Amino acid sequence: MWFTEQTGNKIGRITTAGVITGEFVISTAGSSPVGIVTGADGNLWFTESRGHRIARISSTGAITESGAKQSVEPFGIAAGPAGTMWFTDPELGGAIGEFRIP
Repeated sequence: MWFTEQTGNKIGRITTAGVITGEFVISTAGSSPVGIVTGADGNLWFTESRGHRIARISSTGAITESGAKQSVEPFGIAAGPAGTMWFTDPELGGAIGEFRIP
């Protein structure tokens, strides 16, 4: 299972027995990762609420952040049909955004 460490600025992996098997530091300092979900491409996608972007992490722990800021403060994230991802942005009045996995 995967989880976000909002104040630690990391993405973590844990077994069902509660053993942490990896912690991966996000290169953007203070990005505040919040939501995380598996995408149709097999990667895990997560929001960086204070980093203003959506990023991905592979099953081996390789993190890819886009250079562009994609939202004011993305928060929740969900996988949609046909390779789409949906996210919420409470700073834009509760807006919902969509993007297609590249």
